[in-house]
Amino acid sequence: MLTERHLQIFVALAEEQHFGDAARVVGITQPPLSQGLRRLEALIGAKLFERGSGGVELTAAGAALLPFARRALGSIDEFRQAAVARDGEGPEIRLGLAPEVPPAAGAAIAAACGTALPGSRVTVVSGPTSSLVSQVSAGRLTLAVVLHPAVLDGLEAGPVRLLPTWALVPGDGDGESALSDLGGLPIAVRPRAEAPAARDLFLDTLALHRPDGGTVVVTDDRAALAMAAAGQAILVTADPLLAAPGVGRRRLTGDPLPTRLRLVWSRTRTPFARPADVMGQLTEALS
Repeated sequence: MLTERHLQIFVALAEEQHFGDAARVVGITQPPLSQGLRRLEALIGAKLFERGSGGVELTAAGAALLPFARRALGSIDEFRQAAVARDGEGPEIRLGLAPEVPPAAGAAIAAACGTALPGSRVTVVSGPTSSLVSQVSAGRLTLAVVLHPAVLDGLEAGPVRLLPTWALVPGDGDGESALSDLGGLPIAVRPRAEAPAARDLFLDTLALHRPDGGTVVVTDDRAALAMAAAGQAILVTADPLLAAPGVGRRRLTGDPLPTRLRLVWSRTRTPFARPADVMGQLTEALS
């Protein structure tokens, strides 16, 4: 059976002329893209591309059929938008938030959904960046705020927003400190698997500014805050309100460890929103 995904693969490969680039556009890996192309060619009984060492080129049949594929995808998009417009309850927006997103920033994003898309129904879940990216790709989430950098598998993404961070340290008193002056306690970090690229950047920066002291893995900020209160660790956070008795807050000189966030969504799964308008408004809510 001919599916929307077959047409997406056809159009992406025609535009990108490279299997790897087309796979990223569609939001899948290269093996299923090649598989999908073979199935499409078998369904229509025609070869669509000539394969070469440098990429692919449309055959005569492929060039003739490409305008029809584009029109079909456009009609599907119009159908979705019409369905949303007729939904008296408005579109449902399933928003994912990485745990590093401060509560106030998460609330601002959720509120912005209602402003940018009047009548929308917003549900919110929290999860690690790697899981959120997968869920947006699969269509289980409409959009998500994730850590940067991250492998996005063909998803659309807004600009990176840098949130300032503080070090929460054992002891009373606030102030400012260089990262290198934060004593010998380990820095609390979440598991690398939650956001491998972002975590590696954090650890590399930490090693550059503070080669001694090490790190300790924690499950969440509550555990990290408890360890700071017990005099066992230092927590770096973008949450301006996170606090506990016996824990001081230090602004890090030069802000070497900002929390980098960006909004991600699927181009093919958000028929009611366009990056130039709605997604731009939502991204501004992170500022």
